[in-house]
Amino acid sequence: MAATHAFWLAGRQATGEETFDVTSPWDGRLVGRVAVPTDAQVEEAVAAAYAVRDEFAATPAHVRAAALDHVSRRLVERTEEIARLISAENGKPMKWARGEVGRAVSVFRFAAEESRRFNGGEAQRLDTDAGGTGRLALTRRFPRGVVLGIAPFNFPLNLCAHKIAPAIAVGAPIILKPAPATPLSGLIIGELLAETELPAGAWSVLPVANDRMPALVQDERLPVISFTGSDKVGFAIMDSVPRKHCTLELGGNGAAVVLADYASEKDLDWAATRIGTFSNYQGGQSCISVQRVVADASLYERLVPRIVAAVEAQVTGDPSDDATDVGPLVSEDAAKRVEAWVDEAVRAGARLLAGGKRDGASYAPTVLADVPPDVTISCEEVFGPVLTLSRVDGEAAAFEAVNDSKYGLQAGVFTHDVQAAFRAHRALEVGGVIVGDVPSYRADQMPYGGVKQSGVGREGVRYAMDDYTYERVMVFTGLAL
Repeated sequence: MAATHAFWLAGRQATGEETFDVTSPWDGRLVGRVAVPTDAQVEEAVAAAYAVRDEFAATPAHVRAAALDHVSRRLVERTEEIARLISAENGKPMKWARGEVGRAVSVFRFAAEESRRFNGGEAQRLDTDAGGTGRLALTRRFPRGVVLGIAPFNFPLNLCAHKIAPAIAVGAPIILKPAPATPLSGLIIGELLAETELPAGAWSVLPVANDRMPALVQDERLPVISFTGSDKVGFAIMDSVPRKHCTLELGGNGAAVVLADYASEKDLDWAATRIGTFSNYQGGQSCISVQRVVADASLYERLVPRIVAAVEAQVTGDPSDDATDVGPLVSEDAAKRVEAWVDEAVRAGARLLAGGKRDGASYAPTVLADVPPDVTISCEEVFGPVLTLSRVDGEAAAFEAVNDSKYGLQAGVFTHDVQAAFRAHRALEVGGVIVGDVPSYRADQMPYGGVKQSGVGREGVRYAMDDYTYERVMVFTGLAL
């Protein structure tokens, strides 16, 4: 009988009346059994967070920084164990699971560093007009209140870290809801936080079902919502609570643009290798995976076979095997959806250059060319290991093709031309432009987020800290400035 994993209620372990099983998408084996909080326990967690909000906001920076540093160090010590847990519950290959742990280590470290220098205040002389003589304004930031963090399944550790670490850094209590498919990684963060001296009530990790979220979303004691997931759910949340502060990190339809100047053999080999890898990493289940390649017609015929070869070189199979590049999707239903979208595109005239086959929850790395613009896979986020190729004539047409999407998260632009890079930065309707690489690059300290239906607000530790707080000004009068 598998042991039951407790959840974390106001800083302590607790169990409810029910449990649910977490199974491996690779082989269906039981990974863990998780206790489910009752409605009364959820209420207790929210009440505790609300009650401690003023105390936590006033906690000295060194206390919050020490807790964040502790979690960062403990993640390092338990890297292999946690990576195997991520791989088991998510299906992520070990090489990517270890990388995710490493990123979470950095997120908590960055948050510790930022918490030490955050909110030093900005002084502003007001005697620039006569009415301000002797007056000085001091502006500082204060928490908006308790944060409700809702995390997705695709990065079950690091995207939980991106909710929790900035909240602790600014002294905002947080209720974290991990994804139902992958709660175990989030519960590990709770285990490490419990080893710190943070105030009771400052954090809870509650693995509740999605159908219980509306009540939490509507709760007036939770004025800040940080959600990562689908655009449909994210905007439904924001529409339901228009007076709350919402940060939404939603979907993408990531494009890699290869401009005409990026034409040497070395250039094309690099671009193809990066595209082949990052259209398939995490099984394509990343908002910034490469879903579209937009290549200049002058090099398209030379680039395509390189991309196909790079995609076919991806090693698929058991995610616990260190040699595996591409594991299963999070569920068989997810793989069936990808299969249906690819089949629709092929029936509509798309050419299948690689892949196109499903085996249970696994879907083979796939390349499509000549995809009609009105099929689902052209319009939506596939969230699977599928890549579409298109050719364009010139830079302007390439940028127009990128913008011809309801999404705008990140784009990659392969070019050596600095002027072209700045034109891309101006023209592309996205939250981030990655020059010389794929759109899948993300550093956890940089601002990350999108426009259009890719979201609202920014993550990245310091930027999330700004999002969780607001400016409050204090004016001194009668000073000898």
